[in-house]
Amino acid sequence: MKSFSFKSLVKLFLFFFSLIILLLVVFGVSYYTIDKIQKKNNLMDIEEYSPISTLVVPSNPKTRSKFPFIDVHSHHWNMPIMDLENLTQEMDSLNMVFQINLSGSGLAVFSGNQELMNLNLSKSINNVKDNFPERFGVFVNVDLSKIGRKNFREDTEKNLENAAKLGAIGLKIYKNLGLNLKDGKGNRVKVDDDRLQFIWEKCAELGFPVLIHSGEPIAFFDDVDKFNERWLHARQRPSSFRPSDKYPSFDEVMSEQYNMFKKNPNTIFINAHLGWYGNNLEKLDYQLNDLPNVYTEFGAVINELGRQPVSARKFFIEHQDRILFGKDNYNKEEYYLYFQVLETNDEYIEYFRKRHGLWRLYGLNLPDSILKKVYHENALKIFPSINSNLFK
Repeated sequence: MKSFSFKSLVKLFLFFFSLIILLLVVFGVSYYTIDKIQKKNNLMDIEEYSPISTLVVPSNPKTRSKFPFIDVHSHHWNMPIMDLENLTQEMDSLNMVFQINLSGSGLAVFSGNQELMNLNLSKSINNVKDNFPERFGVFVNVDLSKIGRKNFREDTEKNLENAAKLGAIGLKIYKNLGLNLKDGKGNRVKVDDDRLQFIWEKCAELGFPVLIHSGEPIAFFDDVDKFNERWLHARQRPSSFRPSDKYPSFDEVMSEQYNMFKKNPNTIFINAHLGWYGNNLEKLDYQLNDLPNVYTEFGAVINELGRQPVSARKFFIEHQDRILFGKDNYNKEEYYLYFQVLETNDEYIEYFRKRHGLWRLYGLNLPDSILKKVYHENALKIFPSINSNLFK
Protein backbone atom coordinates (compact mmCIF):
# COMPACT_ATOMS: atom_id res chain seq x y z
CA MET A 1 0.00 0.00 0.00
CA LYS A 2 2.88 2.35 0.89
CA SER A 3 4.70 1.45 -2.33
CA PHE A 4 1.57 2.17 -4.36
CA SER A 5 1.06 5.53 -2.65
CA PHE A 6 4.67 6.56 -3.26
CA LYS A 7 4.48 5.57 -6.95
CA SER A 8 1.21 7.42 -7.32
CA LEU A 9 2.78 10.49 -5.76
CA VAL A 10 5.72 10.31 -8.14
CA LYS A 11 3.42 9.91 -11.14
CA LEU A 12 1.31 12.85 -9.99
CA PHE A 13 4.42 14.99 -9.57
CA LEU A 14 5.71 14.03 -13.03
CA PHE A 15 2.32 14.79 -14.54
CA PHE A 16 2.15 18.30 -13.10
CA PHE A 17 5.83 18.93 -13.87
CA SER A 18 5.27 17.93 -17.48
CA LEU A 19 2.15 20.09 -17.65
CA ILE A 20 4.08 23.10 -16.38
CA ILE A 21 6.87 22.53 -18.91
CA LEU A 22 4.28 22.20 -21.68
CA LEU A 23 2.56 25.44 -20.66
CA LEU A 24 5.89 27.26 -20.53
CA VAL A 25 6.74 26.05 -24.01
CA VAL A 26 3.32 27.05 -25.35
CA PHE A 27 3.49 30.48 -23.75
CA GLY A 28 7.07 30.95 -24.91
CA VAL A 29 6.23 30.02 -28.50
CA SER A 30 3.12 32.23 -28.39
CA TYR A 31 5.03 35.20 -27.03
CA TYR A 32 7.79 34.72 -29.61
CA THR A 33 5.25 34.46 -32.42
CA ILE A 34 3.33 37.56 -31.28
CA ASP A 35 6.57 39.49 -30.96
CA LYS A 36 7.61 38.53 -34.47
CA ILE A 37 4.20 39.49 -35.88
CA GLN A 38 4.31 42.86 -34.11
CA LYS A 39 7.77 43.61 -35.45
CA LYS A 40 6.80 42.52 -38.93
CA ASN A 41 3.72 44.77 -38.91
CA ASN A 42 5.58 47.58 -37.11
CA LEU A 43 3.31 47.32 -34.03
CA MET A 44 4.43 48.51 -30.60
CA ASP A 45 3.14 49.45 -27.19
CA ILE A 46 2.44 53.13 -26.51
CA GLU A 47 5.07 53.05 -23.77
CA GLU A 48 7.69 52.03 -26.33
CA TYR A 49 6.84 54.77 -28.81
CA SER A 50 9.40 57.54 -28.23
CA PRO A 51 9.84 59.47 -31.48
CA ILE A 52 12.83 61.75 -31.88
CA SER A 53 11.55 65.08 -33.14
CA THR A 54 12.92 66.42 -36.42
CA LEU A 55 11.77 69.93 -35.49
CA VAL A 56 14.64 72.42 -35.57
CA VAL A 57 13.95 75.32 -33.20
CA PRO A 58 16.05 77.23 -30.65
CA SER A 59 16.46 75.47 -27.32
CA ASN A 60 17.68 77.06 -24.10
CA PRO A 61 17.82 74.40 -21.41
CA LYS A 62 18.38 75.67 -17.88
CA THR A 63 20.18 74.00 -14.99
CA ARG A 64 19.88 76.97 -12.62
CA SER A 65 17.07 79.44 -12.02
CA LYS A 66 17.56 83.03 -13.09
CA PHE A 67 16.73 84.29 -9.60
CA PRO A 68 17.03 82.58 -6.19
CA PHE A 69 13.91 80.62 -5.31
CA ILE A 70 11.93 79.01 -2.52
CA ASP A 71 10.41 75.59 -3.12
CA VAL A 72 7.25 75.50 -0.99
CA HIS A 73 6.34 71.92 -1.91
CA SER A 74 8.83 69.16 -1.24
CA HIS A 75 8.87 65.86 0.61
CA HIS A 76 11.76 64.31 2.53
CA TRP A 77 10.48 61.41 4.57
CA ASN A 78 13.91 60.70 6.09
CA MET A 79 14.70 64.23 7.25
CA PRO A 80 15.31 63.19 10.91
CA ILE A 81 18.46 61.32 9.83
CA MET A 82 19.15 63.00 6.49
CA ASP A 83 22.54 64.39 5.53
CA LEU A 84 21.39 67.91 4.75
CA GLU A 85 24.81 69.00 3.52
CA ASN A 86 24.52 66.97 0.32
CA LEU A 87 21.01 68.28 -0.28
CA THR A 88 22.11 71.86 0.37
CA GLN A 89 24.90 71.53 -2.18
CA GLU A 90 22.37 70.43 -4.79
CA MET A 91 20.10 73.31 -3.81
CA ASP A 92 23.01 75.73 -4.29
CA SER A 93 23.59 74.43 -7.79
CA LEU A 94 19.91 75.05 -8.62
CA ASN A 95 19.88 78.51 -6.98
CA MET A 96 17.34 77.21 -4.45
CA VAL A 97 17.83 79.21 -1.27
CA PHE A 98 15.06 77.69 0.83
CA GLN A 99 13.07 74.48 0.75
CA ILE A 100 9.97 73.46 2.71
CA ASN A 101 9.54 69.84 3.73
CA LEU A 102 5.80 69.26 3.96
CA SER A 103 6.18 65.77 5.49
CA GLY A 104 7.48 66.87 8.85
CA SER A 105 5.53 64.31 10.87
CA GLY A 106 6.67 61.49 8.60
CA LEU A 107 4.88 58.40 7.38
CA ALA A 108 3.46 57.81 10.86
CA VAL A 109 0.62 60.21 10.02
CA PHE A 110 -0.86 57.46 7.83
CA SER A 111 -0.85 54.93 10.66
CA GLY A 112 -2.10 57.35 13.32
CA ASN A 113 0.89 56.86 15.63
CA GLN A 114 1.00 60.28 17.28
CA GLU A 115 4.05 59.52 19.41
CA LEU A 116 6.05 58.59 16.31
CA MET A 117 4.70 61.63 14.46
CA ASN A 118 5.90 63.90 17.25
CA LEU A 119 9.30 62.23 17.30
CA ASN A 120 9.69 62.55 13.53
CA LEU A 121 8.75 66.23 13.62
CA SER A 122 11.06 67.14 16.50
CA LYS A 123 14.03 65.27 15.01
CA SER A 124 13.41 66.82 11.57
CA ILE A 125 13.34 70.34 13.02
CA ASN A 126 16.38 69.66 15.21
CA ASN A 127 18.34 68.37 12.23
CA VAL A 128 17.57 71.62 10.43
CA LYS A 129 18.38 73.83 13.44
CA ASP A 130 21.67 72.01 14.10
CA ASN A 131 22.90 72.18 10.52
CA PHE A 132 21.19 74.61 8.12
CA PRO A 133 18.60 76.64 10.05
CA GLU A 134 18.22 79.25 7.31
CA ARG A 135 17.78 76.83 4.42
CA PHE A 136 14.84 74.62 5.39
CA GLY A 137 11.37 74.92 6.81
CA VAL A 138 9.28 72.05 8.18
CA PHE A 139 5.50 71.62 8.14
CA VAL A 140 3.56 69.63 10.69
CA ASN A 141 0.88 67.06 9.78
CA VAL A 142 -2.21 66.06 11.76
CA ASP A 143 -3.94 62.71 12.14
CA LEU A 144 -7.47 63.32 10.87
CA SER A 145 -8.50 59.68 11.22
CA LYS A 146 -9.40 60.35 14.85
CA ILE A 147 -12.11 62.85 13.89
CA GLY A 148 -15.20 62.53 16.08
CA ARG A 149 -13.37 60.97 19.01
CA LYS A 150 -13.72 62.48 22.46
CA ASN A 151 -10.37 64.28 22.67
CA PHE A 152 -9.83 64.91 18.96
CA ARG A 153 -10.04 68.70 19.15
CA GLU A 154 -8.10 69.06 22.38
CA ASP A 155 -5.28 66.74 21.22
CA THR A 156 -5.05 68.26 17.75
CA GLU A 157 -4.89 71.82 19.03
CA LYS A 158 -2.18 70.83 21.49
CA ASN A 159 -0.17 69.11 18.73
CA LEU A 160 -0.38 72.20 16.53
CA GLU A 161 0.68 74.48 19.40
CA ASN A 162 3.61 72.19 20.26
CA ALA A 163 4.64 72.13 16.60
CA ALA A 164 4.72 75.91 16.51
CA LYS A 165 6.87 75.99 19.65
CA LEU A 166 9.28 73.49 18.08
CA GLY A 167 9.64 75.69 15.01
CA ALA A 168 7.26 74.27 12.40
CA ILE A 169 6.12 76.94 9.92
CA GLY A 170 2.87 75.53 8.51
CA LEU A 171 0.42 72.65 8.19
CA LYS A 172 0.18 70.18 5.30
CA ILE A 173 -3.13 68.40 4.63
CA TYR A 174 -2.97 65.23 2.55
CA LYS A 175 -5.38 64.21 -0.18
CA ASN A 176 -7.10 61.48 1.83
CA LEU A 177 -9.29 64.24 3.28
CA GLY A 178 -12.29 64.39 0.97
CA LEU A 179 -11.44 61.21 -0.91
CA ASN A 180 -11.12 58.14 1.31
CA LEU A 181 -10.80 59.39 4.88
CA LYS A 182 -13.65 57.91 6.96
CA ASP A 183 -14.88 58.79 10.43
CA GLY A 184 -15.71 56.30 13.16
CA LYS A 185 -19.12 55.63 11.60
CA GLY A 186 -17.64 54.82 8.20
CA ASN A 187 -18.75 58.07 6.56
CA ARG A 188 -16.50 59.99 4.19
CA VAL A 189 -15.02 63.07 5.84
CA LYS A 190 -15.68 66.04 3.58
CA VAL A 191 -13.09 68.76 3.07
CA ASP A 192 -15.45 71.32 4.62
CA ASP A 193 -16.51 69.12 7.53
CA ASP A 194 -17.50 71.38 10.45
CA ARG A 195 -15.65 69.11 12.84
CA LEU A 196 -12.38 70.34 11.30
CA GLN A 197 -13.22 74.04 11.50
CA PHE A 198 -11.18 74.52 14.65
CA ILE A 199 -8.01 73.39 12.79
CA TRP A 200 -8.20 76.19 10.23
CA GLU A 201 -8.97 78.71 12.98
CA LYS A 202 -6.04 77.49 15.08
CA CYS A 203 -3.72 77.80 12.06
CA ALA A 204 -4.84 81.40 11.59
CA GLU A 205 -4.10 82.04 15.26
CA LEU A 206 -0.62 80.45 15.00
CA GLY A 207 0.20 82.14 11.69
CA PHE A 208 0.42 78.74 9.96
CA PRO A 209 -0.22 78.75 6.21
CA VAL A 210 -2.10 75.56 5.28
CA LEU A 211 -0.93 73.78 2.14
CA ILE A 212 -3.72 71.43 1.12
CA HIS A 213 -3.95 68.79 -1.58
CA SER A 214 -7.59 68.02 -2.39
CA GLY A 215 -8.74 65.61 -5.08
CA GLU A 216 -6.81 64.51 -8.14
CA PRO A 217 -6.60 65.59 -11.81
CA ILE A 218 -10.08 65.57 -13.30
CA ALA A 219 -9.12 62.83 -15.76
CA PHE A 220 -8.55 60.50 -12.80
CA PHE A 221 -12.30 60.58 -12.15
CA ASP A 222 -13.24 59.83 -15.77
CA ASP A 223 -13.71 56.48 -17.45
CA VAL A 224 -10.43 54.77 -18.30
CA ASP A 225 -10.77 54.36 -22.06
CA LYS A 226 -9.21 55.54 -25.31
CA PHE A 227 -10.61 59.04 -24.77
CA ASN A 228 -8.92 59.60 -21.41
CA GLU A 229 -5.77 61.72 -21.89
CA ARG A 230 -4.26 60.14 -18.77
CA TRP A 231 -4.87 56.57 -19.91
CA LEU A 232 -1.18 55.74 -19.68
CA HIS A 233 -1.17 56.88 -16.06
CA ALA A 234 -4.08 54.55 -15.36
CA ARG A 235 -2.13 51.70 -16.87
CA GLN A 236 1.04 52.37 -14.90
CA ARG A 237 -0.58 53.58 -11.65
CA PRO A 238 -4.15 52.22 -11.62
CA SER A 239 -4.63 52.96 -7.91
CA SER A 240 -4.39 56.70 -8.69
CA PHE A 241 -7.77 56.69 -10.41
CA ARG A 242 -11.05 57.38 -8.62
CA PRO A 243 -13.99 55.38 -10.01
CA SER A 244 -17.42 56.81 -9.23
CA ASP A 245 -18.59 53.70 -7.39
CA LYS A 246 -15.92 54.21 -4.72
CA TYR A 247 -15.22 57.93 -4.65
CA PRO A 248 -17.05 61.28 -4.80
CA SER A 249 -16.90 63.23 -8.06
CA PHE A 250 -14.19 65.75 -8.88
CA ASP A 251 -16.68 68.62 -8.72
CA GLU A 252 -17.96 67.51 -5.32
CA VAL A 253 -14.49 67.46 -3.73
CA MET A 254 -13.51 70.77 -5.32
CA SER A 255 -16.75 72.39 -4.17
CA GLU A 256 -16.10 71.26 -0.59
CA GLN A 257 -12.60 72.71 -0.70
CA TYR A 258 -13.89 76.02 -2.05
CA ASN A 259 -16.47 76.22 0.74
CA MET A 260 -13.78 75.59 3.33
CA PHE A 261 -11.59 78.36 1.88
CA LYS A 262 -14.56 80.72 1.85
CA LYS A 263 -15.46 80.03 5.47
CA ASN A 264 -11.96 80.85 6.70
CA PRO A 265 -10.92 84.25 5.34
CA ASN A 266 -8.38 84.74 8.14
CA THR A 267 -6.44 81.58 7.29
CA ILE A 268 -3.83 81.54 4.53
CA PHE A 269 -4.22 78.53 2.27
CA ILE A 270 -1.89 77.27 -0.45
CA ASN A 271 -3.94 75.30 -2.96
CA ALA A 272 -1.48 72.63 -4.09
CA HIS A 273 -1.01 71.59 -7.72
CA LEU A 274 -2.92 74.64 -9.00
CA GLY A 275 -5.91 73.11 -7.23
CA TRP A 276 -5.99 70.58 -10.11
CA TYR A 277 -7.32 73.39 -12.28
CA GLY A 278 -4.18 73.65 -14.38
CA ASN A 279 -6.29 72.44 -17.30
CA ASN A 280 -8.98 75.05 -16.50
CA LEU A 281 -7.23 78.29 -15.60
CA GLU A 282 -10.45 80.24 -16.04
CA LYS A 283 -11.89 78.36 -13.05
CA LEU A 284 -8.78 78.95 -10.96
CA ASP A 285 -8.80 82.62 -12.00
CA TYR A 286 -12.34 82.93 -10.61
CA GLN A 287 -11.38 81.31 -7.31
CA LEU A 288 -8.30 83.45 -6.76
CA ASN A 289 -10.32 86.59 -7.49
CA ASP A 290 -12.97 85.50 -5.01
CA LEU A 291 -10.62 84.17 -2.31
CA PRO A 292 -7.94 86.69 -1.30
CA ASN A 293 -6.64 84.33 1.40
CA VAL A 294 -5.68 81.63 -1.11
CA TYR A 295 -2.37 81.17 -2.91
CA THR A 296 -1.46 78.39 -5.31
CA GLU A 297 1.62 76.54 -6.56
CA PHE A 298 2.38 74.35 -9.57
CA GLY A 299 4.06 71.27 -8.09
CA ALA A 300 3.82 68.32 -10.52
CA VAL A 301 1.65 70.30 -12.97
CA ILE A 302 4.20 72.32 -14.97
CA ASN A 303 3.09 70.13 -17.87
CA GLU A 304 -0.38 71.70 -17.70
CA LEU A 305 1.05 75.21 -17.93
CA GLY A 306 3.49 74.37 -20.68
CA ARG A 307 0.86 73.09 -23.09
CA GLN A 308 -1.03 76.41 -23.02
CA PRO A 309 1.68 79.08 -22.98
CA VAL A 310 -0.55 81.97 -24.04
CA SER A 311 -3.24 81.31 -21.44
CA ALA A 312 -0.71 80.38 -18.76
CA ARG A 313 1.35 83.53 -19.30
CA LYS A 314 -1.78 85.66 -19.04
CA PHE A 315 -2.73 83.82 -15.84
CA PHE A 316 0.70 84.46 -14.29
CA ILE A 317 0.52 88.14 -15.16
CA GLU A 318 -2.96 88.52 -13.66
CA HIS A 319 -2.16 86.58 -10.49
CA GLN A 320 1.53 87.34 -10.15
CA ASP A 321 1.13 88.06 -6.42
CA ARG A 322 -0.53 84.74 -5.59
CA ILE A 323 1.58 82.08 -7.29
CA LEU A 324 4.38 80.23 -5.49
CA PHE A 325 7.10 77.93 -6.81
CA GLY A 326 6.44 74.29 -5.93
CA LYS A 327 7.93 71.10 -7.34
CA ASP A 328 6.59 68.18 -5.23
CA ASN A 329 8.85 65.10 -5.11
CA TYR A 330 12.47 66.20 -5.00
CA ASN A 331 14.61 65.38 -8.03
CA LYS A 332 17.41 67.75 -8.91
CA GLU A 333 17.37 67.23 -12.68
CA GLU A 334 13.60 67.68 -12.97
CA TYR A 335 13.87 71.31 -11.83
CA TYR A 336 15.63 72.12 -15.08
CA LEU A 337 12.44 71.81 -17.07
CA TYR A 338 10.58 74.08 -14.65
CA PHE A 339 13.16 76.80 -15.23
CA GLN A 340 12.98 76.34 -18.99
CA VAL A 341 9.19 76.59 -19.10
CA LEU A 342 9.04 79.63 -16.80
CA GLU A 343 11.99 81.60 -18.17
CA THR A 344 12.26 80.91 -21.92
CA ASN A 345 10.09 81.02 -25.02
CA ASP A 346 11.35 77.61 -26.17
CA GLU A 347 9.02 75.43 -28.19
CA TYR A 348 8.19 71.73 -28.20
CA ILE A 349 9.95 70.92 -24.92
CA GLU A 350 9.96 67.24 -23.99
CA TYR A 351 8.52 66.49 -20.55
CA PHE A 352 10.29 64.01 -18.28
CA ARG A 353 7.33 61.78 -17.36
CA LYS A 354 5.21 60.37 -20.17
CA ARG A 355 2.28 59.24 -18.02
CA HIS A 356 1.62 62.86 -16.98
CA GLY A 357 0.63 63.69 -20.53
CA LEU A 358 1.53 62.76 -24.09
CA TRP A 359 2.24 66.31 -25.19
CA ARG A 360 5.14 68.74 -25.52
CA LEU A 361 5.56 72.00 -23.61
CA TYR A 362 6.19 75.63 -24.55
CA GLY A 363 7.97 78.33 -22.58
CA LEU A 364 6.05 81.17 -20.91
CA ASN A 365 8.96 83.64 -21.10
CA LEU A 366 7.83 85.43 -17.93
CA PRO A 367 9.12 88.95 -17.23
CA ASP A 368 11.84 89.25 -14.57
CA SER A 369 9.52 91.12 -12.23
CA ILE A 370 7.05 88.21 -12.22
CA LEU A 371 9.77 85.57 -11.99
CA LYS A 372 11.08 87.21 -8.82
CA LYS A 373 7.61 87.15 -7.29
CA VAL A 374 7.02 83.50 -8.17
CA TYR A 375 10.52 82.42 -7.20
CA HIS A 376 10.66 84.05 -3.75
CA GLU A 377 8.88 87.36 -3.13
CA ASN A 378 5.38 85.89 -2.73
CA ALA A 379 6.60 83.17 -0.38
CA LEU A 380 8.45 85.70 1.77
CA LYS A 381 5.14 87.49 2.36
CA ILE A 382 3.50 84.47 3.97
CA PHE A 383 6.59 82.95 5.61
CA PRO A 384 8.09 85.84 7.61
CA SER A 385 10.51 83.50 9.39
CA ILE A 386 12.53 83.06 6.17
CA ASN A 387 15.52 85.39 6.09
CA SER A 388 14.79 87.81 3.25
CA ASN A 389 18.44 88.98 3.22
CA LEU A 390 19.36 85.68 1.58
CA PHE A 391 17.60 86.86 -1.58
CA LYS A 392 19.32 90.23 -1.96
